[in-house]
Amino acid sequence: MTAIPLGVPRRLVEFTVDGQEARVPEGSTILDACRAAGKDVPTLCQGDTLTPKNACRVCVVEVEGARTLVPACSRGAEPGMEVRTDTERARHSRRLVLELLASSVDLSTTPKAAGWIKEYEAKPDRFGPDAARLNEEPKVDNDLYVRDYDKCILCYKCVDACGDQWQNTFAISVVGRGFDARIAVEHDAPLTDSACVYCGNCVEVCPTGALSFKSEFDMRAAGTWDESAQTETTTVCAYCGVGCNLTLHVQDNEIVKVTSPHDNPVTHGNLCIKGRFGYQHVQNRD
Repeated sequence: MTAIPLGVPRRLVEFTVDGQEARVPEGSTILDACRAAGKDVPTLCQGDTLTPKNACRVCVVEVEGARTLVPACSRGAEPGMEVRTDTERARHSRRLVLELLASSVDLSTTPKAAGWIKEYEAKPDRFGPDAARLNEEPKVDNDLYVRDYDKCILCYKCVDACGDQWQNTFAISVVGRGFDARIAVEHDAPLTDSACVYCGNCVEVCPTGALSFKSEFDMRAAGTWDESAQTETTTVCAYCGVGCNLTLHVQDNEIVKVTSPHDNPVTHGNLCIKGRFGYQHVQNRD
């Protein structure tokens, strides 16, 4: 009988969140602990398959003894730490961040954003019509996915997914400085002329819809996109023997997009071009 090696057990870290005792495995973040305790701490740039970038600052919390608010997505849990997630200082900071984002970026397709704006009583309109916006038309230069940078919050998740954290293609990066900073491929060329391999892993991690499936983009434009009417079925990709898991999103008996479970040990949410976009043969009724 072959013995299966087990991972080294991790010590539990004990501290408090909003006055309640919390215990999480060593190496966990404050955000991990908050979620385990059922605390709804908002976040946009955090991804469960990527290293935190601390870019959006929506998840800041107050830690006893800390001079500044700390990002819950990257700050590690420490023994004896006293964390407060809903203080007026933290709420004020989140409110301002949401106002700055919503005044400069289209958050209409960002999940939960409208609810957070209402919860924190954010008023993006107070910055007026002169708030800096990109005002750029969506880039539709291929048949697989669309880049709508008017919705981009510069969270860097797509850059990391395309770079050394997953795909190692390095087709996209951040260019410019300050208000001119934006995501682009080399020389700001069309996607078809770049190093992109169309794996769609950048689309998988985008939190705002700045990157979206062409099918989803077209259906939203036509007013037919309806997530409440969609079903999700997880299956195994049949293109090769790796065994990647696919989650098929189906609406009106048609596959409208394909994702992959982030907790799958084979894919961790990542796929190749065939797995993510090669489903048309399933729907060919001819």
